[in-house]
Amino acid sequence: MTAFILDGRLDSQLDVADRLLSLLQDTTTEPRTDAQLEALTLAVAADLPVLLWGEPGIGKTSALTQLAESLDLPLTTVIASVHEPSDFSGLPVLGDDPAVQGVPLAPPDWAVRLVRAGRGLLFLDELSTATPAVQAALLRLVLERRIGSLRLPPGVRIVAAANPRSSAADGWELSAPLANRFVHLQWTHDQEVVVRGLGGTWPRATLPRLDAERLPDAVDFARRAVCGLLTARPALVHRLPGTETRKGGAWPSPRSWDMTLRLIAFATAAGASRDVLSLLVRGTVGDGPGLEMLACLDRMDLPDPELLLSDPENAELPERGDRRQATLEGVVEAVRTRPDKARWDAAWAVLVRALDSGAPDLVVVPATTLASLRQEEWDVPAAIDRLAGAVELSRRADRSVARVSEVAGTAKAGR
Repeated sequence: MTAFILDGRLDSQLDVADRLLSLLQDTTTEPRTDAQLEALTLAVAADLPVLLWGEPGIGKTSALTQLAESLDLPLTTVIASVHEPSDFSGLPVLGDDPAVQGVPLAPPDWAVRLVRAGRGLLFLDELSTATPAVQAALLRLVLERRIGSLRLPPGVRIVAAANPRSSAADGWELSAPLANRFVHLQWTHDQEVVVRGLGGTWPRATLPRLDAERLPDAVDFARRAVCGLLTARPALVHRLPGTETRKGGAWPSPRSWDMTLRLIAFATAAGASRDVLSLLVRGTVGDGPGLEMLACLDRMDLPDPELLLSDPENAELPERGDRRQATLEGVVEAVRTRPDKARWDAAWAVLVRALDSGAPDLVVVPATTLASLRQEEWDVPAAIDRLAGAVELSRRADRSVARVSEVAGTAKAGR
């Protein structure tokens, strides 16, 4: 056997190889803004089952391993596709007198270890290769945390991973009942994260910091948002998709709306970004209903038009363009609802404030609408002169675009 002398010791070739492997595995972590990782940790904190969807080899399993280490949770990995249904529903075991005591369902060893530990991260890998019978057996585990007669403790969190059927080994579509129990997150790779990670530094997963003082307001905000949307759009309460592929993803039901409400409350208490909230909401009720929910949240989070009208000189307007425009339109609508000269003048002052602190084109439509609300006895405020230039400039730009389009259309027709 070939041997090497290192540090005064006689080492075999495998010993040296082990040292090299140890050096390759010696990595560190760093705090880094990562929307999908933050969404994952927020859903884990909310004690909701999460399903990571992604192509093979992009790091789903590695992310879960690093998450467990960061949260100091023992990781238990169960490959769903190599188990029988009885492994999740419980193995029947004969007792002393089955006629009197019945036949108990014994849990598998990994479930017993989780109960003894009292906490942990249960990772159900390769979920899309599990047969329909195994998926049916997983229903109670995912929702009720029960395996046979055993119940997993509250300190256990459940995360699963799956490949799309097109890239899964002998894959199956996820059943609708099982899919509706998960928060679905699309897991993608970030080139910069991969390169930095291969260099030895990976992003660190940390649980969100919840503001204790914001908890009651966060719950109230989430309830008002979800109930408000479903009151206005009752068709969204339950909408089972028509295709098997879509049934295996996120779709709206009373169960998934309850999950959405919980996630909105957690995201609000944690001060999560809109990108993170978007991933969570769309991953729970689907893209269409999720986008409607996000739009509803945007409207709820807008400044109160009455407060802006009461102190227009110090009005604080949203930075984002779509939210700023919605705010200005809300101010004009408030004047339309209860018109008087003082409120009309205050609305013009708000528009001037918006002109001074943002894109001029955003005030065009609100200014035009506000001008149409003027009554004969109302004097034109001085502020309107400042807005007239922006309105006229916008109209000239629109006319120029229209002329260019007309010329282009005529030239195309003449060919």
